[in-house]
Amino acid sequence: MSNTLVSRKEEVFLTEKTRKLFKSLDFADTFSTTNHENDLEEISKRIFTLKSKWIIALFELRNKLVGFFGLKTKMPSDYNEDFAIGGYVGFFKIYDLSEEEVILGADDKHLKFRVGIHKTPAATNNIKVTTLVQLNNTFGKIYMKIIAPFHRLIVKKMVGQGYSDKMPSCR
Repeated sequence: MSNTLVSRKEEVFLTEKTRKLFKSLDFADTFSTTNHENDLEEISKRIFTLKSKWIIALFELRNKLVGFFGLKTKMPSDYNEDFAIGGYVGFFKIYDLSEEEVILGADDKHLKFRVGIHKTPAATNNIKVTTLVQLNNTFGKIYMKIIAPFHRLIVKKMVGQGYSDKMPSCR
C-alpha cells in the first residue's frame, strides 16, 4: 500500500495538553494514520523506529552538520527505553503520557521541540501526530527553514509506519 494512503497531512491538531506546551509556536504540523489494533506504546515505537535507509542517511547527515554548531547528536546520559515519563521512544524523551496521548520531545539551545501522538475514536486517520516547535534564537530560525521541507517528507513516512488496517481483537 502506498504511503499516501496510510499517512496524510492534516490541519494542525491540538489537544488541551499540547495547547499549553508553549507560550508561542513558531512551527506546527499534523500528520495522521489509522491504527485501531495497537496501543500508544506500540504505535509510538513503530513511528519512531527508523527503517528507511534514506531517512537514516538524512539523520546521520544532520548529526554531522549540526555537531559543528554544538547541537545535540548523541543519546543523553539518562536514556532508557521505559514507556513512562522520563523514558524515551527512539531519540525523544517522554514528557507526558496518558491512555490516549503521549508527548515526546527534545530541547536544544536553538529550539524546543514536542510531538504529540494522540489516539482518537475516529474510524480512519485516528492517530494524530502533531509536531510543535518554539524557536529560541536566530540559528533556530535558520535551522528550521532548512529542515522544514525534509521534516514534512520524513514525518509523513514515519507516521505511515504506525499504520494498521486490522481491527482490534475482542478479548
